Amino acid sequence: MNNNPNQTGTNRDSQVEQELNALRRQYEQLRDRKVRTEEAVAQLSHQLQTLKQQAEAEYGTSDLKELQQLLEEKRLQNEEVVAQYREHIQQVQADLAQVENAVEGD
Repeated sequence: MNNNPNQTGTNRDSQVEQELNALRRQYEQLRDRKVRTEEAVAQLSHQLQTLKQQAEAEYGTSDLKELQQLLEEKRLQNEEVVAQYREHIQQVQADLAQVENAVEGD
């Protein structure tokens, strides 16, 4: 057993110094992470502002609920146009079948 108080003190000092260095590295990593996060937030905020301006210019609003309502209205309009086109195609097919039957019947 070592009864030298200096040796014990040196060991304690070394442990404290190691822990301090580890904490400094951790602090630097956290500081770097904070800077990157702040930069990302600034970039995303800028993108959000740009998208809001685009939405205002194109759709007259940047309100999410209003945009969702506009989207739903556009979907309904698209469904109606597709239904009309489907009916038109079916009518063309029916007319063509009539012409073909008339020609074959002659």
